[in-house]
Order: sequence, then structure tokens, then C-alpha cells
Amino acid sequence: MARPAKFDRDKVLDRAMQAFWEHGYCSTSMADLVETTKLKPGSLYAAFESKQGLFLATLDRYGADSADKLSQYLKNADSPLSAIEAYFDQLVDIIESRSEQNSCFLVNTVLELSRRDVQVREHINKHFEELESIFLTSLKKAQEKGELGSDVDCETLAAFLMNNIWGLRVLAGTHPRPGRARQVAGLVKQVLTK
Repeated sequence: MARPAKFDRDKVLDRAMQAFWEHGYCSTSMADLVETTKLKPGSLYAAFESKQGLFLATLDRYGADSADKLSQYLKNADSPLSAIEAYFDQLVDIIESRSEQNSCFLVNTVLELSRRDVQVREHINKHFEELESIFLTSLKKAQEKGELGSDVDCETLAAFLMNNIWGLRVLAGTHPRPGRARQVAGLVKQVLTK
């Protein structure tokens, strides 16, 4: 009978995520993961079955955390549209800070793996759909409050917002000239306020 794992799962996932985020899935070896998580290979395999199992668990942790943060950001706003605009402003602030992790782990994974790995693609799509659903809820609230016209297709607008977030996250990886991301986000905000 296998012994129960004696480690903090969330800390292990956070450490593994850092390695995958920095190097990508393909360039992160099990030796790298052993070093970064401080677990023996047998413990990693017992807990996650494989490198891919560990990777999928890190994607799920990141996706759930992203959805929780977005939900908290938008949930109790007096003005749903203002909250969405503020969300884009803070996203631009992160991009313009040029920190090492101004890109998105999910978007990075799409670019690296989703065309050739169905299981990864399914996990990614699940998280993107959850984020889009959070935007959709806020847009419907904005419509109820009269901030958006009744003729606005909230589902398409939510997809548009997500598409622009992906684009801004990819743009972040190019270290754009100062102000470029803010210009793009400004056009998104114009669409919201038409």
C-alpha cells in the first residue's frame, strides 16, 4: 500500500509552475522539477503520475486562481463596465512593468503545446471558457444596469474581451514600446463604451 504524500501540494504546484513558466513544458526536465519542487522522483510520480500529470495540475491551479482573481475583481462592482475597464488598465500596468511574468501561463501553453496535445488543449479551453463566462456575467449585469444597450450581444463581446486579453498577453512577451499596450487596451475600452 502506498504511503500518503507528505508535502504541501499547493507549494509543489507553485514551484513546478515557476519552472514550466520560465522554461516551457518541453524544456523542463524531470531533473529540473525534482530540483525545484524538492521532491524525489518517486514522490512526484506517485502524486502526479507523470511530468504531464504535474503540468496539467499546474495549469488547473493557475486557471482556477486566475478565475478567482477575475471574479473577485468584477463581482461586487457598482459599475460592471468601469470594473472591466479597470481590469484592462491593471493588465496594461503589469505589461508595462516588464516583469518576468507579465505573460500568461495559459497563453504561453497555448503557443507551445495546444496544437499537438489534445489533453492540454482541453484543460486550456476549460479555463478560458470559465474566464469568458465571468466576463459574460459582468456584461449582462452592465446591460441590466443600462450601461450597455439591450441590442449588444454579450456573448460575442465577452469573447472579444478574452481575445484581446490573449493578444495583450502575447504582446507582453515582445516587450512592446512604452504605451503600445495602453493604446490597444484603449480601443477595447472604446468598444465597451460605444
